[in-house]
Amino acid sequence: MSWLETVPLIEMDRNNHARKPYPLSWEEQALLFGELHYDPNSQMALLKVNTGMREQEVCNLRWDWEIEIPELNASVFIIPALFSEDGMHGVKNREDRLVVLNAVARSVIDARRGINPDYVFTRRGKKLGCMNNTAWQGGRKRAAKKYKERFAKEAPWGFEHLRIHDLKHTFGRRLRAARVPFETRQVLLGHKNGSITTHYSATEIGELIEGVDRIDASRSTPVLTMLRAPNATTVAKANVTAEALQSVAENKLGHSKVA
Repeated sequence: MSWLETVPLIEMDRNNHARKPYPLSWEEQALLFGELHYDPNSQMALLKVNTGMREQEVCNLRWDWEIEIPELNASVFIIPALFSEDGMHGVKNREDRLVVLNAVARSVIDARRGINPDYVFTRRGKKLGCMNNTAWQGGRKRAAKKYKERFAKEAPWGFEHLRIHDLKHTFGRRLRAARVPFETRQVLLGHKNGSITTHYSATEIGELIEGVDRIDASRSTPVLTMLRAPNATTVAKANVTAEALQSVAENKLGHSKVA
């Protein structure tokens, strides 16, 4: 018997039918979030689309992960690499993750203060296990039905079946559209980059905050244009006024706090 000198390459079949990301336009976001009638679901979605956090990072977000940055008059969250009580959930790359907040994200966090001593998002005293619940699914369904009325065309398949994770894709695409540098985007999206998030200086954190502030609607984030093949699920070029989007956020955050 002889041994092979090199390991042979094994080609894996690609899944050509894998679900494609569906980043939201500002108008689609306003439509969808307007149909998320119940907090904390609407607040969680608003935080996710403004921070790029993953679903379980949002669900498990704790107050003792918040760190004040006095020099910047701001706060950030450091999410531990492994954070769930059952040990089943953690940051995807198994590194502590830094989460910085733009103005909209800060307004969500501030609206949740004083509701629960441990978790940022709770309902009836308990944290939510997921965001893809009946409230999300019902809101998505209502938004899809109103899509034609709002945009004079049928809702794209991607919008009708929008996933929670598409909010993270939306965040990433908006960062790129706003010309946030690649390395900054990697940190903001929580991608592995070999650095230790807890060792950022105040100046570096300030630069990250400036990056996420570029996608605040009130600062005129560039319109996102999606180019896809004609038979692919797509969203046409769209825009929405800062006032309209901010109104949706304020209406949501103005609701009575639910424990």
